[in-house]
Amino acid sequence: MHRCVLQGKTALMHHCPPIYVFLLCLLLPACNPGSGLIGPSGERVSGESVDQLVVAQRLAASGEHELALRAYLRAAAENGTTAEILIGLGSSNLALGRLGQAEEQFRIALERDSENIAALNNLGVLLLERDKPGEARGYLSQAFALDSGRSDEIRSNLQLAIARSENSAYTAEEAGEYVLIRQGGGTYRLSAGSGAPQG
Repeated sequence: MHRCVLQGKTALMHHCPPIYVFLLCLLLPACNPGSGLIGPSGERVSGESVDQLVVAQRLAASGEHELALRAYLRAAAENGTTAEILIGLGSSNLALGRLGQAEEQFRIALERDSENIAALNNLGVLLLERDKPGEARGYLSQAFALDSGRSDEIRSNLQLAIARSENSAYTAEEAGEYVLIRQGGGTYRLSAGSGAPQG
């Protein structure tokens, strides 16, 4: 019988066959509470579960929308497609220029919660991207009313929609930037007409 001796965290490996040494190297990091893997957004992944929704929101806030999309999908697998996750998926798809998918996700979120301010705002932004300022104005007006005019970002988006719906010559370049809203707070900025995230 082979005998392996551990002294503190150090193995006296000359007493162990190679396969035992290999297994020991795999197991020792798991015994150290300070160890762990580092995820794509810099979060530490240890034996404890990681909240994929929080990871997704941090990635989206830093402009990593492709990685955020994957994290939102993991969150959906864990928690179901809640309105908050649908809004996150839609926002990431919108920032990546996938307007059809984003529109579907925002509309489903509104079916589940017709007064969701973030979903109303972000659908309005998407409709501006699709050059439908009249319809966008309707959703943004609802968002502004439900928010009681507190959000400067929603007010700015609504002003863009009003200007574009009243002036057919108003171009995307003149619009500046749209602001996507994350449910529960937080904003993502999107250059008008570009489909490129601005952080």
